[in-house]
Amino acid sequence: MAHGKHVVRSDLWLNPVFDARLAREKDISLGVFPVRGNAAAAWEILAGANVYHVSAAKDELPHEWFATKELIARCPRLFCVSSSGAGYDTVDVPACTAAGIAVVNQAGGNADSVAEHTLAMLLSLSRHMLQCDRRMRRETGFTREDIMGHEARGRTVGVVGIGNVGTRVARLARAFGMEVVGTDPYVDAAEIERRGARPVSLQQLLEQSDFVSLHCPRDASTLKMIDDAAFARMKKGAIFISTARGGIHDESALVRALQSGHLAGAGVDVWDREPPPLDHPLLAMDNVYCTFHNAGVTHEARRNVAQIAADQIVELLGGARPPRLVNPEVWPAYLERRARALA
Repeated sequence: MAHGKHVVRSDLWLNPVFDARLAREKDISLGVFPVRGNAAAAWEILAGANVYHVSAAKDELPHEWFATKELIARCPRLFCVSSSGAGYDTVDVPACTAAGIAVVNQAGGNADSVAEHTLAMLLSLSRHMLQCDRRMRRETGFTREDIMGHEARGRTVGVVGIGNVGTRVARLARAFGMEVVGTDPYVDAAEIERRGARPVSLQQLLEQSDFVSLHCPRDASTLKMIDDAAFARMKKGAIFISTARGGIHDESALVRALQSGHLAGAGVDVWDREPPPLDHPLLAMDNVYCTFHNAGVTHEARRNVAQIAADQIVELLGGARPPRLVNPEVWPAYLERRARALA
């Protein structure tokens, strides 16, 4: 990789539109390194990278290939790390910023899929569809009234984080006749209202909502944010849903809130460990809808995310400021590092 602009990614599966888009650019080359079996070859490819398109799947990508300070030190020409999803758990953003490396993500690329998944969980849990399905497979003699659920209409959903996904969840919930309240420290009250929710504090949201749905990023400010105290503030009989990131809610606290009967159910798409171990207590509960961090994993979403990732990389390599810049404060240092790398 001696000439041109070089993009590197791992050999974990990626929708082919990514490679096809980059292949149309005559001055951009793409290197694909193996995540297992040949570390020497992988480092040789990575060493020449200008852009590292890193998998956002923290439990699929070996830690050696996370975008850390150690990896940055071995990639002197690197000036951008591009996450393959909206999240960037595999990227040490402060280390990148300190080195003058821009970090970009693909926020919004799978928002429709995640919002649909959220509403599917909400409706299934409210109507006791899971309990009905499971009881029909293993027993007879129960009545329809034994598994009677509730309509969504007229109930309140609290959206924690009203960005790309949260805004779509609010829109879908309102279409079902639900009231929507929202909280987001990065969005002012007028904008929260414009996005379809009544602005409230997190504490008010927990106290007022029949459904609490998380759509916020995982960072130092949100880690274990939904703990025993937060679950205790929720209405008795409320339902908790997270399609955000594992670690924002305390899994052990959620187990306790469900076992005590305080919560009526939960929809969990994201886990501390993905997939969770088979003996995880949440997997044994009939009132918990469990999925494998696949709310945003649809054919449409995977294609869309790969397409916008490739387009953003092409724009960035062409000199433009990327639209999904995670660390905007890096920009002056980034321009200097880029100029050195391409000299």
